[in-house]
Amino acid sequence: MDRIDAARVYLRAMTLDDVDALFDIYFDPETLRYWSSSAMTSKDDAVRLIEEIEERTEFGELLEWGVVKRDDEALIGTCTLAGIDEQNRRAEIGFALNRKHWRQGYMREALTALLDYAFDVMKLHRMEADVDPDNEPSIRALEKLGFRREGLMRERWIVDGNVADTLFLGLLAREWFELRPG
Repeated sequence: MDRIDAARVYLRAMTLDDVDALFDIYFDPETLRYWSSSAMTSKDDAVRLIEEIEERTEFGELLEWGVVKRDDEALIGTCTLAGIDEQNRRAEIGFALNRKHWRQGYMREALTALLDYAFDVMKLHRMEADVDPDNEPSIRALEKLGFRREGLMRERWIVDGNVADTLFLGLLAREWFELRPG
């Protein structure tokens, strides 16, 4: 898996050395408030996630990177291309950021670099995002990158007994190349 560089962060494959940082992201109920799965309850969950990522990457189903700050080499988030469909040249983008680093522009840099990689290197035609309609910060971030709202799927997820809708957003390669943030 390629390393993907941005100004203050870079994306790289995660290893078992990242268990503590990954757990720090995915155990936080506020970070996972709009997530489609439950928060982690132990570091063993982080180990299993890394092992699952490696396995799914091997089968071409998923590419997931850790978002690492250049200045201190801290893993602060994740960026994912899931549901990779080679025939139709599309994938679903996902991301999570440690709450300590919210509203500092790190994820925008990481997602911009990831979208460049998806459209330039992988030659994807379309990116999709599945977002809880109440997750306004993520929707705003995606729309600033050029994603457009495409539809609402009612009661798509049930997490910890809570039923949630999902908002689908999409971005086409030609739109990215026309509107790419500078």
